[in-house]
Amino acid sequence: MIGRLNHVAIAVDSVEKASQVYRGALGAKVSAPETVAEHGVTVVFVELPNTKIELLEPYGENSPIAAFVAKNPSGGIHHVCYEVDDILAARDRLKASGARVLGDGEPKIGAHGKPVLFLHPKDFCGTLVELEQA
Repeated sequence: MIGRLNHVAIAVDSVEKASQVYRGALGAKVSAPETVAEHGVTVVFVELPNTKIELLEPYGENSPIAAFVAKNPSGGIHHVCYEVDDILAARDRLKASGARVLGDGEPKIGAHGKPVLFLHPKDFCGTLVELEQA
């Protein structure tokens, strides 16, 4: 069921500052910022040969990552994203095994324009997991 690692997400207080670190210090290719209002974030993607790093900045008063950034003002790993071939089949299989899908359980469109779901970190070794349909 689980596919390749799509990205590792790092929550930051400023995608502009974080982009400068990745672009300047590490020489990485960094995308332009994109606001994903439905998810309450502004994102940039750091392109790597084998995956991506997603830098997330809180957007709006109800941003789900605002509390995370408040607790971790220097930033920190927020979640990992794995690709799946069929997000609804993956959701149903996970729920049947006892895993908790966050929100209403229905996929939402993520920053790549594809359906995504999040899984409760207590069910995955303390890690928030995002699934993205490949």
